[in-house]
Amino acid sequence: MNALVALCHFCELHGPRTLFCTEALHPPSPSAPSQVGLALEDRELDADREGEGLTMRANSTATQRGEMCEGCRSLPASHPGFVSIDDETGIRFLSHQHPRQSQLFSVVRQACVRSLSCEVCPGREGPIFFGDELHGFVFSHTFFIKDVLARGFQRWYSIVMVATDRIYLINSWPFLLRHLRLTIQSLQSTALKVFDSEQGVIQQRAMRMNSVFSPAFPHQRSGNAARSLTSLTQHKNLWASLHSSFSWLLKACGSRLTEKLLEGAPTEDTLVLIEKQTEQEEEMNCREGAEGGSKSQQHPSESALTVQDFLSDETKSFSFEFHLIVLYRQVLGAAEFRHLVWHVLMGNQVIWRSANPGLIQSAFIVLKSLLPVGCVRSIPCSAQYEEAYKCNFLGLSTEVPIPVHVSSSEFSVLVDVTDRNRQNSAVNEDNVASWFQFSISSANTQPTDRGPTLLNKLEVALSNENLSMEVVSHCLLCLKEEWMNKVKVLFKFSKVDGRGREDTQKVLALLGATGPGEEDNLRLLKFWMTGLSKTYKTHLMSAVRGGERSPSQ
Repeated sequence: MNALVALCHFCELHGPRTLFCTEALHPPSPSAPSQVGLALEDRELDADREGEGLTMRANSTATQRGEMCEGCRSLPASHPGFVSIDDETGIRFLSHQHPRQSQLFSVVRQACVRSLSCEVCPGREGPIFFGDELHGFVFSHTFFIKDVLARGFQRWYSIVMVATDRIYLINSWPFLLRHLRLTIQSLQSTALKVFDSEQGVIQQRAMRMNSVFSPAFPHQRSGNAARSLTSLTQHKNLWASLHSSFSWLLKACGSRLTEKLLEGAPTEDTLVLIEKQTEQEEEMNCREGAEGGSKSQQHPSESALTVQDFLSDETKSFSFEFHLIVLYRQVLGAAEFRHLVWHVLMGNQVIWRSANPGLIQSAFIVLKSLLPVGCVRSIPCSAQYEEAYKCNFLGLSTEVPIPVHVSSSEFSVLVDVTDRNRQNSAVNEDNVASWFQFSISSANTQPTDRGPTLLNKLEVALSNENLSMEVVSHCLLCLKEEWMNKVKVLFKFSKVDGRGREDTQKVLALLGATGPGEEDNLRLLKFWMTGLSKTYKTHLMSAVRGGERSPSQ
C-alpha cells in the first residue's frame, strides 16, 4: 500500500504545519539483500548515509527555517530522523518532520492545510475523508491537546493518512479509526496530566480575566505563544514513540487486505463469506464499544485435519479436504457414506458423538464442503444437545444424551464413534478403520438408492479410481456450482416472479431435476435456496422493482 502518515498542527502564529511524517520505502528489487535482525528496530540514521537519500532535512531554505517557531518544529534540522526496517519484506519506514521527496512534500502540505482549515467534521474533532486523483486521498482525524497558554486552553492537531488508493483507504476506515484513536487518546491523557499540574501552580483563566487586553495578546503569554508537543506532554521519547506507532500502522494496514484476481463474477460462497466477515467485524466493534475495548472471545477456526490428526488437535492445510472425502468413504463404506451424504444434502441435522474433537472437526470439514457456505450452521463442540434450527452440524462428546424426539426423528442422523483398543500406536491410511468404530443410525426409512441427481454424480466421481485427487476436487466444485445455478433460477422463478406450481414443474424439467429422485431433487433445491447470499437476493428484488417501474416511466 503506497501511503504515508503525518501529524499536523495548527499554529497560532503560522497556521497549519506538518510536525512529523512517516513514509514507507519499498526495496528496489525482490533480490535486494534482507536486513537480518533489524525487523522494526528503531534507530537514528547515521550522518554518513546522507548520500543514500536517507538523511532528511526539515527544510533547506533559511527563510522557511526562520518562520518555524517552537510549536511548528518536531525534530531539529540537524536530527537525521528515524528508520525501521522490516526484514520480512525489506520495507524501510522513515520518519522526519517532512517527506524526503519534494512531490510528497506538497501533497502532505495540502492535506495538512485541508485537514485543519477546509475539511472540518461536526464538532471539529473526529475522522473525515477527502481527496482526489491528482493530490491523493486523505483519511484525517482532528483532535485537541490541552495547553494552559493556548487560546481557549487547547491546541488543534490532526493525524492524516495519505494514499493513492481510494477504495483501499475507505475499506481500512474502521481499522484506522480504531488504532488512531488509541494514539490520540494516549497523547490527550498525557497532556491532560501536564495541564492539570500547571493549572495548580498558576490559575491561567483568572490571570487572563484580570489582565489588560492587548492586540499582541498571543505574544504576551509568558513570552511563549507556541509550545511544542513534547513540552505539552512532557514525553522525552515522544517522536520515537510516534515513529513506532506510525510504522506499525503502515505495515499492518498494508498487510491486512490483499487483492485477488477473480475470473468472472464472484460465487455465492464468496459473497456469503464476505457478508459473514462484515457482520463479524460490526459485531466485534459493537462489543468493543460496549465493553470498553475488550476483545470478544472467538471460537477456534476449523481447519482440515490429516489422518494423523484423528488422535491429536493439530490442524493442517486445507488441501487435504478432498483427500479426506475419499478416506471417509473408504472408512465408512460406500453404502453408509451415501446414507450420511444424503442427509447432509437434504438439510437434515447431522450429529457426531466422539471423545476425539479432532475427528469431529475433520468430519465436519468433509461434509460441509458438499454444501454451499450459506447452508452451513455448525457447532463442532457442544456440552449439550442443540436444536436443529440452530445448527445442522453438531458435535458432542460420548456422554451427552440425545433427546428421544431427535433420535426418533427422520430429519436427523446420528454418528457414534468409539475408539478401539490397539497396542500398536502407528497410524496410517491403511489402518484408520481399526482405530475407530463408526455406527450410523437414523429413523428415516426412506430408501436412498435413487437419491438426488447430485448425489449420484458425486458417487460416480468418487468411485472412479482413474481420476486423480485434483480432478475429483474440480469435479465436486463444478457440481456444486451447477446446482447452485439451478437454485438461482428456481428462486427467481418461484419466489421473485411468483409463478404457479405448473410453471415451476416445467422449469424443473428444463433444469433436469425431474425423473428418478425428483422429490429429493426438489427438496435439495429448496434447502440450498436458504444459502443464497443477501447480496444476490437484494439485487434480484431491485432489478424486478426497476423493471416494474420502467414501463410507466
